[in-house]
Amino acid sequence: KWESFIITVIKNPLPNVPQALVIVGSDARGTAFGVFEVSKQMGVSPWYWWADVIPEKKSAIFIHGTQLNGPPSVQYRGIFLNDEDWGLQPWAAKKMDADIKDIGPNTYAHIFELLLRLKANYIWPAMHPCTKAFYYYKDNAKLADKYAIVVGTSHCEPMLRNNVFEWAENYKKEYGTDPKEWRYDLNKEQIAPYWQDRITEVKNYESVVTVGMRGIHDGSMPGPKDINAKVKLLETVIEDQRKILQNTYQKPINTIPQIFCPYKEVLQLYRKGMKLPNDVTIAWADDNYGYITQLSDTKERQRSGGSGVYYHLSYWGAPQDYLWLSTHSPSLISYEMTKAFDFNAKRLWVFNVGDLKPAEMELNFALDLAYNINKWQPTNAINYSEFWAEEIFGKAFAKPIAAIKTVFYQLAQEGKPEHLGMINYSNEIADKRIADYKGITEQSEALFTKMPDRLKDAFYELVLYPVKGAYLMNQKVFFAKRSIESAKQGNRDALTYSRLSEAAYKSIQNITNTYNKNIANGKWDGIMSSHPRDLEVFKMPKVATKEMVDSNKNNLSNTIANIKQPTIILATDFRNKKNILGKNITIINGLGISGKGITVLPFTALSSDTLHLEKVPYVDYQITLSKGNHSISIKALPTHSINQEYKVRYAISVNGDRPQIINLEAEASSKIWSKNVVNGFSSATTLHTILLDTISTIRLYILEPGVVINQLEIL
Repeated sequence: KWESFIITVIKNPLPNVPQALVIVGSDARGTAFGVFEVSKQMGVSPWYWWADVIPEKKSAIFIHGTQLNGPPSVQYRGIFLNDEDWGLQPWAAKKMDADIKDIGPNTYAHIFELLLRLKANYIWPAMHPCTKAFYYYKDNAKLADKYAIVVGTSHCEPMLRNNVFEWAENYKKEYGTDPKEWRYDLNKEQIAPYWQDRITEVKNYESVVTVGMRGIHDGSMPGPKDINAKVKLLETVIEDQRKILQNTYQKPINTIPQIFCPYKEVLQLYRKGMKLPNDVTIAWADDNYGYITQLSDTKERQRSGGSGVYYHLSYWGAPQDYLWLSTHSPSLISYEMTKAFDFNAKRLWVFNVGDLKPAEMELNFALDLAYNINKWQPTNAINYSEFWAEEIFGKAFAKPIAAIKTVFYQLAQEGKPEHLGMINYSNEIADKRIADYKGITEQSEALFTKMPDRLKDAFYELVLYPVKGAYLMNQKVFFAKRSIESAKQGNRDALTYSRLSEAAYKSIQNITNTYNKNIANGKWDGIMSSHPRDLEVFKMPKVATKEMVDSNKNNLSNTIANIKQPTIILATDFRNKKNILGKNITIINGLGISGKGITVLPFTALSSDTLHLEKVPYVDYQITLSKGNHSISIKALPTHSINQEYKVRYAISVNGDRPQIINLEAEASSKIWSKNVVNGFSSATTLHTILLDTISTIRLYILEPGVVINQLEIL
């Protein structure tokens, strides 16, 4: 069996040995997983080094009885170190691999150990321009082999080549001549040998080879402008790459692990009819914001190569980065990745974790899920925070930490700290956000004072810093906005808001400095940036000045616009529900803007026929509505259709009127999609005429799996 192990006690295994603890693995990694499982049960967290979780001293150690574990649910499970320019790379260059001033063997040794302790086996190494290629330092590959870590490369690094460094910077040093254009149809004579040399170099190491081609970095493949010609070129590229692999490894091509990642524009080429060899694993991607864009259809699920997922816990790109704090909830990760697993994405999961810190808990959850898909289904994933907190901080702290995390994730779903400048909150909502953040920050600070000294550093890194950082960012942005609004009215409260915003900005710098300089005696100096990429949202915003207030003092007004507010019904507050033909409406806690939502399970249920709504599961809501016209806005998780056999549809009727069919699908990278992922929801509005003042019944049909309804807003 793949990566399996047993831990047991054997009596009298040898002369004069009354009993022995025995760990047996089915292979090297299985054995390592078994050893580290014993270590974990002894009280050593996988994060003992990376998050300073110092074990408690014990007078005796007890191990559970016979334990059989494995094989893992997903075959290859790992991470992508990415966007390391402001954290991991400068920190490693200063604190870990100072001799080469880069991410090198000393850093990777700790990363590889962490992966094994988390029962993972796979890595896409760091590859930004600030970092030299993984294979440039020969000890890196040797170290991966020593730890039995499988090495792959990202969607824009085919054939294990880091083009940002190895083609754009180091090609002349390696080959003695300048590289020509990165275009396969015009420069095969340079590109093919460049790929061949890497495969030859690593043929004795365990790898998963990315096939296909994109730009030198994260851009589209140079080539013909015609999309059909581009598809043909990509097919040729993969055909030639596979010849290199087969000739080098000297074994059947279907035994050499390969992935193809239809990421961003490559998905459009694939959808255009690109022919992909049956044994190549398709690594489906999310939309960079945690919502998977496509999974295998009925025919694709029969492919021998199967499929996997490339999923972001951190991202640099439009509509706005989220590189500072890690805010995807376990419920969201479980919903999307369990859906993927149920559609046969079982071969490979790789998570973009940015600098690794501060995504510790989210990564821990993702890899736990990959190892055992049944343990953390969407219906119970909200309980993971308590499970994780108990493992690290002990039972006494588990429930309060879990409560803090639940609020933290919900607030981020409604607006990540990095995205606050893009969302137009009302003052009422902004005040509530600040109050909610204040609550969990004060709770975190109180727990910090009670935390044993050995765990204070860990608590600061894993709980207090992200919670307080998000709180301060909300204060900074919203108080700055309020100061300008008040100044335009000539209100001197504007200056108070200015001071509060400025104080929040300074506090962010202070807590970040504490993280870098004081926590763990300065061990993490350089890893935490309060302003990754120096984006505008991280800067001190414009605030009101005394001169601004004075110039508007004649405008002093307390007039508040009387805007009618909608009546909000949480999707989970239905009066009645009906499950039909094995399609079950299910409440998922911790998912979406309202903190919970309803969906149809199982994920593999077929899309419903709109001509036969009597066969579609539904929920009913009741509300008193006046005679006249009313609008009903549905807010839902901004998911994508599972594949081309599905859509993202619901149907709605009021008091038995003709149901209106709505499709919430928004193509990734579209303007609507950008708005959806920043706001944390997709939405649609329908109009309804009420004939009498009465208690009205709203019936909501969920037409397919993958749709999560969070709330109804009625005007």
